[in-house]
Amino acid sequence: MLSLAKFLKDDPPTVKEGEELQLIIHEILCEGMIISESFQVATIIEKLPPAWNDFKNYLKHKRKEMLVEDLIVRLQIEEDNRDTKKRLNKAANNNDVKANIVEVKKDFKKGK
Repeated sequence: MLSLAKFLKDDPPTVKEGEELQLIIHEILCEGMIISESFQVATIIEKLPPAWNDFKNYLKHKRKEMLVEDLIVRLQIEEDNRDTKKRLNKAANNNDVKANIVEVKKDFKKGK
């Protein structure tokens, strides 16, 4: 299981790590300590990698408060969308139309 200290390092999290953080938070709550839901969500959002800055800003500016479970679902959807986009871009690059042009020299004189 992922430790909270490892998660809070500078390593960018994946959705799996977010889910593991959710389990750690659950264990903390079971011990009787209180961590607000908004703090949990904010912590996960803050740990998103730099490539996710647009999505991170989108999440930060949402007016409605979000539950950790909702955030995890949104992260999974975003990760799936990014993976799909990456695959489509790779496929498009591999399928570039290539043509060989053959030039034929024509002799316009009759009989040749």
